[in-house]
Amino acid sequence: MYALFLRDHEVTARIGIHAFERAGAQRLRVNVTLVLKGEPGADTIEAVTDYDFLRQSLAEILAAQHYDLQETVCQRLLAAIQAKPDVIAAKVSTEKPDVYPDAAAVGCRLFWIRSGSPMEGVLALMT
Repeated sequence: MYALFLRDHEVTARIGIHAFERAGAQRLRVNVTLVLKGEPGADTIEAVTDYDFLRQSLAEILAAQHYDLQETVCQRLLAAIQAKPDVIAAKVSTEKPDVYPDAAAVGCRLFWIRSGSPMEGVLALMT
């Protein structure tokens, strides 16, 4: 097994429950780690999971509506990831860096492991 990741992908999103968050879009930072079964194949994009689907799925999710909660965005992105049969585990997080002046960010992190996956190896690759 091996891991792929998307780190500190920054997008603009309509998200949040506060009035100032509903007034306009804000920065949202997204991080994803995927654990895949097997080993990378040949040196071709067809032999591996192309992580472009993460950016595309996120873009579609965020374009659909205003979200009150980061948890909802994480859940929707995790659902898109779970549809990939070669992914056996995932860690998805979102962060809003502009909510509080005295904090680097506020966020949400969700974990998922496909039933029957080898826990020890999965956890090692997700840290």
